Amino acid sequence: MPRSITPYRGRFAPSPTGPLHFGSLVAALGSYLDARQNKGAWLLRIENTDPPREQKGASALILKTLEAYHLFWDEAVLYQSQRQAIYEDHCQQLLSNDLAFYCSCSRSQLGGSGEIYPGYCRHHKTPHKSETAIRFKVTAESVCFQDQIQGPYCQHLHREVGDFIIKRKDKLYAYQLAVVCDDHLQGITHIVRGMDLLDNTPRQIALYHAFAYSAPIYSHLPLIVNNDGGKLSKQNLAEPISLTATRATLLYALAALKLQPPAELQTNSLDDILLWANNNWDKSKLSNIQHSICPTQIPQ
Repeated sequence: MPRSITPYRGRFAPSPTGPLHFGSLVAALGSYLDARQNKGAWLLRIENTDPPREQKGASALILKTLEAYHLFWDEAVLYQSQRQAIYEDHCQQLLSNDLAFYCSCSRSQLGGSGEIYPGYCRHHKTPHKSETAIRFKVTAESVCFQDQIQGPYCQHLHREVGDFIIKRKDKLYAYQLAVVCDDHLQGITHIVRGMDLLDNTPRQIALYHAFAYSAPIYSHLPLIVNNDGGKLSKQNLAEPISLTATRATLLYALAALKLQPPAELQTNSLDDILLWANNNWDKSKLSNIQHSICPTQIPQ
């Protein structure tokens, strides 16, 4: 079916490594508004493929937080931890088509090569050690796409990234593979997410092409940073957003998305604020903006 008449399907896909912070709320809100304005579905996926990094209770808290802000999803929540068989099938498909290979390289072997994989195991078609990763075999071509917010973006995977891991030595499936499998199988047509994932996108598009899947349309929102310019993230111990001062926090999130609700909305309900935001959502106001400073007044 041509993309032009395919119903819009968007999603928010947090990792349960901690509670949602202000940057998470901005990303969720941007994807939610884009789906709602396009009369599309908005899905929620918990990307919990990495148990060692998962925080106990975080998944339930994420759902509770989104509900507190009236960001309600349209279908059953999908948990990546329940989908290993799907990811394994996709790995085997790539291996059988000579688009992936087994890699037994240790960190010490790769220590002098920086972040670009040097291709030591490119011709290994069968695992020859108990601890073996699987890498996707990139081509010597640039992957380019048109981001609806950041504009054109290109990356030469062979020179800038190298063959990247899709299944780790500890048998956990990598984000790049899982996100492509699930976005395709959930029928996701549009992805609105943070700027920090922009440079991941060419790797994902390369996987889409390898599976002969249609890639979604991407929009990367400005990254929320602190006053020192550092990314607001769980790893940097960003404060969780309030579950009680939701109106004020939501208004700050709209401001981060370059929306300025009228003063009378400051005392209205969350549903009224979201209705106004839906009617006034405009991605063009964010064009080429890569960073936005987190307000210091956000209630905790």
